[in-house]
Amino acid sequence: MRAYWALVRRELSSYFLSWTGYVVIAAVLLLLGSSFANLMAALNEEATDRPLTELFYSTYYFWLILLLGAPVITMRVFAQEKASGTFETLMTTPINELQVVLAKFTGAMIFYILMWLPLLACLGIVRVYAGDQAALDAGTVGATFLGIYLLGAVYVALGCFASSLTRSHLVAVMIGLAAGVSFFLLSFLSALFTATDGWKGRFFGYVDLIEHMKDFAAGVVDTRPVVLCLSLAVFFLFATVKVVESRRWK
Repeated sequence: MRAYWALVRRELSSYFLSWTGYVVIAAVLLLLGSSFANLMAALNEEATDRPLTELFYSTYYFWLILLLGAPVITMRVFAQEKASGTFETLMTTPINELQVVLAKFTGAMIFYILMWLPLLACLGIVRVYAGDQAALDAGTVGATFLGIYLLGAVYVALGCFASSLTRSHLVAVMIGLAAGVSFFLLSFLSALFTATDGWKGRFFGYVDLIEHMKDFAAGVVDTRPVVLCLSLAVFFLFATVKVVESRRWK
């Protein structure tokens, strides 16, 4: 476990020893600031009973941060090791492939969570200035961050898998972004089917990330999206382990 946590610290610190971490955080702050400036303007015109988290989710900023942020965060986790020639050295350490993948995933997830922390400050600021015009409670905020964490686990795991396939940062971003957007677009297919359409309706309703996150933002926690996100994250991490194993024996 000591080697595992050493690798986690190494992975997390790498975000702050290069431009990646600072650029991502700056971009997230810009998008969050723009989003909540728009929300403040809307609340000044008309009060609403909808939670602030749901109002934020109803904008395109949330998905923009998620779909672009995760591939950028994970683009270097394995690609950098391969490009710099340190991958082979890493594989000679007393740590197996599963631990390497989990350590890199953990480091990326910690940074991903840190990336979203400014959202709490934005929610608090809007609540202070909007007063009773803005609905906000701890349960809704907790459910929203649970949804952010679960979706992040899926996209960060997907990004780790994409990075394990190449030694190029750019290619890793393109693979992760293309796969992430494709999975996101599946949510729109659910509008074409209903529960009465048999397995198609049930399937597309089950993988509808947009609707699942909408429920989280409204303070509703369902076990289905929890199981879906955890299963997808485990699948992509398993696939990453297999890619790393195949690379080791080449």
